[in-house]
This record gives sequence, structure tokens and C-alpha cells, in this order.
Amino acid sequence: MVNLSDSKNKSCELLEAQAHIWNHIFNFINSMSLKCAVELGIPEIIHTHPKPITISELNAALSIHPSKAHCLPRLMRVLIHSGIFALAKINTKKDEQGEEEEEGYVLTNSSQLLLKDNPFSILPYLLAMLDPICIKPWDFSSTWFLNEDPSPFQTAHGMGFWDYAGRDSKLNNLFNEGMAGDSRLVTSILIDQGKEVFHGLNSIVDVGGGTGTVAKAIAQAFPHIQCTVLDLPQVVDGLHNTPNLKFVAGNMFDSVPPADAILLKWILHDWSVEECLKILDQCKKAIKERGGGKVIIIDMVKENQKEDNVTTETQLFFDMLMMVLVTGKERNEKEWSKLFFAAGFSSYKIIPVMGLRSIIEVYP
Repeated sequence: MVNLSDSKNKSCELLEAQAHIWNHIFNFINSMSLKCAVELGIPEIIHTHPKPITISELNAALSIHPSKAHCLPRLMRVLIHSGIFALAKINTKKDEQGEEEEEGYVLTNSSQLLLKDNPFSILPYLLAMLDPICIKPWDFSSTWFLNEDPSPFQTAHGMGFWDYAGRDSKLNNLFNEGMAGDSRLVTSILIDQGKEVFHGLNSIVDVGGGTGTVAKAIAQAFPHIQCTVLDLPQVVDGLHNTPNLKFVAGNMFDSVPPADAILLKWILHDWSVEECLKILDQCKKAIKERGGGKVIIIDMVKENQKEDNVTTETQLFFDMLMMVLVTGKERNEKEWSKLFFAAGFSSYKIIPVMGLRSIIEVYP
């Protein structure tokens, strides 16, 4: 005899499984909807509106084609669900009977980071990572698993990410601007909550420091520290030195200028173990020339924060991103420890004050 209860339970399980797979199939819609909203300029329009903006006001501000007007609420609905925007009540006069409440769109903490004039803006990084150049390699992931290329990006474009960015000014500029915004955020937290990291230092080299966003902030906050930015010639060309900040053209795989401390902000996760060992070896030589100092690493330490689904998923996403675009990975403490000791360092300390990332001090 057929057990109807078991049959019903099985049907429910199958339907839940189907919905689960559907959610994964269409997960890209969150990213593409966000990109659409940014390209339309929706965050800026909401930001400059003096009160929560209604759908009709947003429609008019965007000059939406009349045939597409009914689609805008659908775009906003999915972005509200994902926490990018929110709804707020507006009191509007209806008639002599009283007031009618109407809803308008407002920014959230997340969409504040999409504003162009926000010094911590993540907008350039969003546009870089969602550009077709960076999306295309994901289509080549399965092919990459069967070949000898170092990354799916290489399989898709015939060259590595860094070489491609060096030839594509748009991608290079977006990436550098995105890193500058992140650097401003990280530096503000570093100087506010991690200032003990700079205790006793008279010199520091920011390896891969770009146009000097972090180094400039350190130089301003700690005038006695001589700051140096090391980056590729095309990055630092034309940048001007100041009394306690200078720019040096070079390659971190070849040499690092000597200093009391070497800073590696979001550098090592881009590279394989072998490449990280080469970078760390140059860093170790640089601090030993000054009598032994430390390497300061700002990077993700997987499983180091309080576990929740969003944090874990973001860490896993970043790990996959490093695999697909470059040759790196996100590491847990065990993997970091193994890397440091393999590079000849004697000890390290992790300071978890950077959200998903941590400050790691490594000693020779």
C-alpha cells in the first residue's frame, strides 16, 4: 500500500530542491540588476532627491522610455529585496479628509558605497568586476580545469589578468580607482583601531601601493614615519614625492626597498603559494637590512570571523574570484601559518579588526 504521507513529503523535498537549484541558476540576476541600476544612475538620483523618491519621480528623473515605465518597479523590487535600496513612508495630502501615505525609495548603507563622491566608493570596483572582460572567464572555468593554463582568465583572453589590465586603460583605471576607495576605508580603520601596528616604526614600504592612498594617510597621521610606495613604473610614473613620502618604480618579485615594516594590503591573496613565497622572501630581506622589523599584511583570514551565511558565502565567492581571475586564493589561519613558516618567518599575530579581512603582523 502506498504511504500518502511519505509520497507527499517526497514531493515537497523535490520541489524544495528544484527551487534551490533555480535560485543558484538565477543568482547572477542580483549582480546584473545592481549593475543596471548603477549604469542608469539610480543611486545618485535617490541621493540628490530631497526626500524619499517616488516611482513616478524616479521614472521622470531617469527619462525612462514610456514603453519601459512598468519595468522600473520590478528592477527596484529585486534590489530592495537584496538590501541595496529601501522604502520609506511619505505623507502626501490627498484631500480634506486627511493624509495618504505614499512610499519612496531611499539609500541603504550598502548603496551609499555606490555614490561617486563617497571617498569609500566601491562603484569602480563593481564596474570592473562586472565588466564583460571579467565575466567572460567564468564561461571558461570548466575548460580551464582540463588544461594547463594558470587561470580561466588566461584561457578566455590568452593572457593573465595583470597583463590584460596593463594594456586595457579602462579596466586598469576602474580597478585602481576601486582599490583606492577600498584603501581609504581600510586606512581609516587601520589608523583608528590598529594604530599600535605603527608603534616604534620610523619607515614603512607599501608594496603594490598604487597611487599612494594608504601611504599618504599614514604619512599624514604619523609624520615621523618615512613612507615609500613601491609599484610598477606605469603606476607611479609622474607621482610626486613629499618630505616623508616617496614613490619607487619596481617589481615586488625582484626587490623591496629596506624599511622597518613592509605593508602588503590585499596583495598576497592574488598570488599562488610559489609566488607568495617569492614576495615574502623579498620582504624578509628588506626588513632584515634594517635590523629586523615586521611585515604587515591586510588580507582575508577565512573562518576567523563569527560564522554566518553571508560572511561565509562572501569569503567563498572571493576565493573563487581569485581562482578565476588570477592565480591566488583566500586562506585560513592554518594556510597562512604554513606560508609564513615556509618563507622563513618565526612568528605572526592576527588582529581581526577589518571585517572580512584582518591585520596580520609577521616577524622574521
